[in-house]
Amino acid sequence: MTATTLPERLSFQTHPDQYRHWLLSIDGPVATLRMSVEPNGGLRDDYELKLNSYDLGVDVELADAILRVRFEHPEVQCLVLTGNLDRVFCAGANIVMLRTSAHAFKVNFCKYTNETRLGLEDASEHSGLRTLAALNGTASGGGYELALACDRILLVDDRNSAVSFPEVPLLGVLPGTGGLTRITDKRKLRRDHTDVFSTIAEGIKGKRAVKWNLVDGLAPLSKWDEKVAEEAAALVSQTTPRAQAGDGVALAPITFEETEDGLRYRYVAVTFDRDQRTVDLTVSAPDAGPTSADEALAAGSDWWVLQAFRELDDALLQLRMNERDIALVLLRTQGPAATVQAMDAILTSDGNWFTTETRHLVKRVLKRLDLTAKSLYAVVDGGTTFVGSFLELALACDRTYVLDDPDSDDPDSDDPDSAVLLGVTAMNAGPCPMSNGLTRLRTRFLADPSAAAAVEALAGGELFDAAEADDLGLATFAPDEIDWEDELRLAIEERASFSPDALTGMEANLRFAGPETMETKIFGRLTAWQNWIFQRPNAVGERGALSCYGTPTRPEFTTERT
Repeated sequence: MTATTLPERLSFQTHPDQYRHWLLSIDGPVATLRMSVEPNGGLRDDYELKLNSYDLGVDVELADAILRVRFEHPEVQCLVLTGNLDRVFCAGANIVMLRTSAHAFKVNFCKYTNETRLGLEDASEHSGLRTLAALNGTASGGGYELALACDRILLVDDRNSAVSFPEVPLLGVLPGTGGLTRITDKRKLRRDHTDVFSTIAEGIKGKRAVKWNLVDGLAPLSKWDEKVAEEAAALVSQTTPRAQAGDGVALAPITFEETEDGLRYRYVAVTFDRDQRTVDLTVSAPDAGPTSADEALAAGSDWWVLQAFRELDDALLQLRMNERDIALVLLRTQGPAATVQAMDAILTSDGNWFTTETRHLVKRVLKRLDLTAKSLYAVVDGGTTFVGSFLELALACDRTYVLDDPDSDDPDSDDPDSAVLLGVTAMNAGPCPMSNGLTRLRTRFLADPSAAAAVEALAGGELFDAAEADDLGLATFAPDEIDWEDELRLAIEERASFSPDALTGMEANLRFAGPETMETKIFGRLTAWQNWIFQRPNAVGERGALSCYGTPTRPEFTTERT
């Protein structure tokens, strides 16, 4: 079995006018997303998306739809997800697509779909956008995992439709989009019931599905539309609209220019050194921006922070899916500190619904950075602007190199672009938690909360230099100008020489110190196991279950328990 290559560069940008797999409609406070997957609309032409099975392209549209409802339709209080096929909601991830994809793509595909479903849960918790999975037919594997991300699950009672996790019995893999974690931690199924459910390929339906808390309710076909409307209305009653119809902000397309050595967005620049397997990623702030929440709302999707972090989000996905050989990201930030400080003041004020949504988008993009399987070094040298939200980018990195050049640290210098200065804002003290529920500062100083408090206390104060950053514990290394180039070069060369597999495992462990949450279980435990299983012969070997599925050949398993 050989992995089939993907199109030259996958795109993560779309628009409802371009959707091939979802139908989005808005009716007052209720939005409905109907899954209507185009069988011949896959990212490759060597598989067919039968029975509303999905590939990455289907999930890109889903992620886009969720984001647009949050920003473009703030009047919506309930999002209903349902199927547009008879007796089928969703058959899950397309098996032929998985079987014929490269290993790294499989793992990144599962990670992306997990992030999309966590985005649904984030919308419910922080935007008052309640979600209803109206399962008009069978929901298998990833289809049921999508339902699990919703607040309520309604299943049609037609004696045939069921919910199921067929991965273990049929494919030799796991329900890798958070499935096992959500049925235990979120829906709190009993362990024995979960064990039975996860090993019955045909799934569970009807009253038993309700009794075991796999779904919240049933409705016969004769009363289906009525019951869906009733459930949606009940969810609407739990929240208040963030704004009125027509007050939303249209999201402009995110585009980049592809050059010989990189990608150029408006505020993000990506420059590759493919021989060295590194990339320079720079996020820039403009000379000036809105100074109030009203001005930010008036700017709409052109507000620079919304544009910049949407660009960063796209760049991270480009690195994950299209640049899988890149080992190390060297992250810098640029622009006036005052612009970033003004932006952070808006994001952390009471503001309005739009600034709140933007803050949560920044939070989610930072989480995407945390979860990206690349080594991350923050490079704090002359002219960089690691302040507030931009400081969060450094705190997300595996190491931080700060140039200790006393001659460059005077903000009143004749050459301010050479200054090495950092700063703290309220954005560093809570609005952007990691998957473990802690801030990056609190995670960094897990053994000494007073050290985190000392940094947080600097919010709104003066910028500080490399020496103080080092004293505060914000620098991994702070070489002087004599040693700077050699020390950084050696660190880069060393990192790029290590096994990517070992680094991915190490980084995933080290980035999530502290409390275990549903999110850290999904990414630190479930993704790690799926990563391993996707390489095992019992799943993907010549006679593995995933390889044999849909063929006359029966799988053969090696019997060792490891």
